[in-house]
Amino acid sequence: MSWLISLPCTRAEAEAVSAGGSALDALAEPPVVVTREIDEDAGLWQLDAYVDEAPTADLLAMVQALVPSARRTQPTVEELPEEDWVTISQQGLEPVHAGRFFVHTSSYADRVPPGTTPFLIDASQAFGTGGHDTTAGCLAMLDRMKRKGIAPRNIADIGTGTGLLAFAAMALWPSARTIASDIDPASIFVTRDNAAINHVPLGRGSGALTLAVAPGTDHPAIRHRAPYDLVIANILAGPLITLAPDIGAATAPGGHAILAGLIARQMAPVLAAYRAQGFRLAARGGSAEWPCLLLVKRRRYGWRRQERAFHRASPSDASFGSW
Repeated sequence: MSWLISLPCTRAEAEAVSAGGSALDALAEPPVVVTREIDEDAGLWQLDAYVDEAPTADLLAMVQALVPSARRTQPTVEELPEEDWVTISQQGLEPVHAGRFFVHTSSYADRVPPGTTPFLIDASQAFGTGGHDTTAGCLAMLDRMKRKGIAPRNIADIGTGTGLLAFAAMALWPSARTIASDIDPASIFVTRDNAAINHVPLGRGSGALTLAVAPGTDHPAIRHRAPYDLVIANILAGPLITLAPDIGAATAPGGHAILAGLIARQMAPVLAAYRAQGFRLAARGGSAEWPCLLLVKRRRYGWRRQERAFHRASPSDASFGSW
């Protein structure tokens, strides 16, 4: 038998749970945690945790600690019949159609629209399916970059989660060198599994994905490959601000950064942190509440600057314009 623990949560708490890093990760057999929106009009969200045995009081307390807004709410505990509970947990996870991309669970494998670039990302411990507005905004922004003729050759996905955004970038620019990192080793295991499912090659050369466990950009492989034409960071506002100097140092002049995971009221401080590193805002996407920012790192000329003007004449630089 399996057991389901359910608690109401806020959207911000759902986003934090999706980011991982909770005390549950240290358990020998951690529960599978899924968050979902149960009433879009009312803005109601729910956390569901699936376990193989009847939950103890300590486990209930650990699950409840994930959602401080529900600290006075008694968790709903339900014994489930012998069924495929992973499929059950995914039934409420709708596919995401963003730009040319269609991200879905196994439940929708037979309903992929023709002409799309599909990715199968099943729910797994501490990770969702990319259904959140922030991930959809990043997918749409990548698609927009491709349509504008931008062609990065060296890509880094910092805080990769399920690997989805790295996979999408590789589908758009298959000859680029791409590296994906996450501070949580479990994320890299999930990304490796998802890469196999979606036929994404792993390796170190062009057209293959390199994986690294790293806090931010602090990894020899990430530093060795820098500077990058494109850095993707779909994390949270606090880490985005903290990482601004590192992401700035890792991004090539004229290169792009896609930032997401922030809410609308956090956009100003995030932008201020990146403007201080020489970035400018090129485009804003995503939703009104969850913006996705496309930044460009300014080129600098003059004898005190990193580049002189006579170094700029390169046909490959033409795609890094303002739009």
